[in-house]
Amino acid sequence: MVRNLARGVFQYPQPPRIISYASTVGQKEGDGPMGSCFDCVEPDAHFGQETWEQAESVMQRRTVQLALEKSGLRDSDLSCICAGDLMNQCIGSTYGMRPLEIPLLGIYGACSTMAEGLLTASFLAAGGVGEYTAAVTSSHFSTAERQFRFPLSYGGQRPPTAQWTCTGSGAVILQQPDGVPDGVCVTGACIGIMVDLGVTDANHMGAAMAPAAADTIVRYLKATQTAPEQYDAIVTGDLGIVGSELLCDLVMKQGYDITRNHKDCGAMLYDPETQDTHAGGSGCGCSASLLCGHFLPALQAGTMRQILFAATGALMSPTASQQGESIPGISHLVELTRMYR
Repeated sequence: MVRNLARGVFQYPQPPRIISYASTVGQKEGDGPMGSCFDCVEPDAHFGQETWEQAESVMQRRTVQLALEKSGLRDSDLSCICAGDLMNQCIGSTYGMRPLEIPLLGIYGACSTMAEGLLTASFLAAGGVGEYTAAVTSSHFSTAERQFRFPLSYGGQRPPTAQWTCTGSGAVILQQPDGVPDGVCVTGACIGIMVDLGVTDANHMGAAMAPAAADTIVRYLKATQTAPEQYDAIVTGDLGIVGSELLCDLVMKQGYDITRNHKDCGAMLYDPETQDTHAGGSGCGCSASLLCGHFLPALQAGTMRQILFAATGALMSPTASQQGESIPGISHLVELTRMYR
């Protein structure tokens, strides 16, 4: 089923195949430099609903349904879906998936949720739980601001290190191995370890998450005995502009140079000069939407052959921050490879 290389690091001799994916974003994300790559750009931030929370649930459900439509599958064909978001009790996912009646594993990895979901769904697919499994996550600027920061009407000053929570969602459908691998496959993964270097500033998420991303990437490179230049891209979730610089420095200190092929979804999503997003994007919908809108299509088309996707998360809560706790970071990684029969 899997080949263990080191603690928390494994590869698939028979890798699960990604057969469909879809992405949905809000208008601000659609106006950014990556706007043309998404399946759906929704101009109504409420998604036709009365509350922001309902809007995020609808966005996530629509994204799953779009991925199903693109594959020709129905919701009843999925043996399980791994879903999560940033809200308390993951209500974006629970209420979003409720009408579909798909067996649900609710997961929480903060902004690392898409990588965690793909990792978990690939386990299930490789283990023969069912022919088709799925992973989905989302974030919404307004739900995140209300939960983690201030009411939208507060109008507080944002420091230069602050990031803008993406309104977006990404969904991926996997098929269990069926002999000779073909198409875009999940070929390996690394389960993240929590890393906490004492950062307490909730407006400096890049600094909190970069050490965890460095730890996961280096662990995977060492366990697989590969070099950064063997990959078309080493993609991180949403370290943003500041956190990306820290990551490259931390990895360099351990003997690996990823500066040439490192891509960060938070740094890619917005134009910092025209969109006033300070250090870039954040939220688990940031890496999910760009994975499904940009990187998976590039792998499918063959313009990329192999990437490492290491989404990053800050495992904090407003309560813990108010009690003076530092912010633990985590990063889960999946290796994605374009295979040919």
